[in-house]
Amino acid sequence: MKSEPGSYSIDDLEADGSTHWDGVRNYQARNFMQAMEVGDRVLFYHSSTKPLGVVGLAEVVTGSYPDHTSWDPDSHYFDEASTPDAPRWFMVDIAFVEKFPRMVTLDEIRDHPDLAAMPLVNRSRLSVQPVTAEQFDLIVDLAAEPDPGT
Repeated sequence: MKSEPGSYSIDDLEADGSTHWDGVRNYQARNFMQAMEVGDRVLFYHSSTKPLGVVGLAEVVTGSYPDHTSWDPDSHYFDEASTPDAPRWFMVDIAFVEKFPRMVTLDEIRDHPDLAAMPLVNRSRLSVQPVTAEQFDLIVDLAAEPDPGT
């Protein structure tokens, strides 16, 4: 899951403990989020910052449910085509698990042969993307290693 740290960061999630992940307005990202199940681990990615990268872990704590912000005309995420009777957009709740000792940067992910096929590298604009168990575990392992740039 991607978020701009100026909008909602891993530090915000740590302070809040949990949050609902609203505002997803891409059908493919929505479908990926709807497939999430309680207990799924999430890589928390900071976008629109320098550098870009995975900064921590969260866990899905609810199944998907309608994103009520799409019904609020005062919300940035309002969609007049979405209604409580026929919701178009969905969200899940996530809880903070941990902040990594260091960011695993997008450049590092791109350069790693076992991560080059990740959707993050090929479809980087999606805010919610699937990862394989192997990719997930490798990124967690990389976060525990010393920063290769130092």
